[in-house]
Amino acid sequence: MQAAEQSVVLEDVKLTAKRIFNLITADLAQVEAEFERQARSNVQIIDYLGDYLRESGGKRVRPALTILSNYAVGGDGSRYNSIRMGTVMEFLHTATLVHDDIIDGADTRRNRPTVNALYGNETAVLMGDWLYMSAFETSLAERSLPILDILTRVTRKMTEGELLQLTTLGKTDISEQHYLDIIQRKTAYLFRACCEVGAILGGSSEVEQKALGEYGMNLGMAFQLTDDLLDFTSTGDALGKEAGVDLLGGKVTLPLIYLIAADASAAEMVQTVMDEQKYESVSRDRLLEAVDRVGARVRARGRADEYAEDARTALDVLPDSEYTESLRAIPTYVIDRDR
Repeated sequence: MQAAEQSVVLEDVKLTAKRIFNLITADLAQVEAEFERQARSNVQIIDYLGDYLRESGGKRVRPALTILSNYAVGGDGSRYNSIRMGTVMEFLHTATLVHDDIIDGADTRRNRPTVNALYGNETAVLMGDWLYMSAFETSLAERSLPILDILTRVTRKMTEGELLQLTTLGKTDISEQHYLDIIQRKTAYLFRACCEVGAILGGSSEVEQKALGEYGMNLGMAFQLTDDLLDFTSTGDALGKEAGVDLLGGKVTLPLIYLIAADASAAEMVQTVMDEQKYESVSRDRLLEAVDRVGARVRARGRADEYAEDARTALDVLPDSEYTESLRAIPTYVIDRDR
């Protein structure tokens, strides 16, 4: 393919990515209404925090994956059970964010104060637990053992990922494989679960469900790799939360793993930032320069691109439709985003 033709194709993919959510706008509006309904409680603080978290927004990528996967296998993603399970996935995701913010000591997310910053860790822990339990209570209405198996597995994997990450905090000798294992558990398994549940609700074949599971897993890896890269390279205004906090919190992500592998002396710089918990003796710009000098940023982006391509390839077994094409466009949307 000529360079000019390839450029046009890439632009078309990006254009499609912008339209992804327009295709299911009405369905996502139902998810918002269902989120509001499920978050209601006669306990005032829960009712208030449920609204606060819902209004904090987010891309709603996980419900979108559930609904699009349903449509892609010939189902009706607008049916109530699909909307309900899309909301369950957003509840699980929101619960992990609430707990993550406690662990990270984060004060802002999506340009708003976190629950722990507003009400303290105790309230935030319990709110996260409430969201988890509400998600499982709602999912029971499906009376589906395969779906419950998926949800229990993904919740266990996410918890394992958090625990594994805690064992690496403050360490510079993290291998690429160990890092990838952590983000697979923390993020990718939930993407996979969204696609698998959507497929089951849409009446998919076993081959289609497996393909969508592989798609979700690879997409989740590309998403988290990009997220970690953005934390390292972007600005707080672009992200909607503080930038560069992963390293301040003791987390060494892929660009720095590649940097240390290429230049062992860089480990001292990285360790200094983690020990001081601020970019003082070693500036963020200095670290970025070191990362770019050895090509670590480009290499990390390349890994995200590989997972994105694997996600697209996994969809080849699905029937052609506008929903399959939307799923195919999401990986480009994910790795090209700026927040």
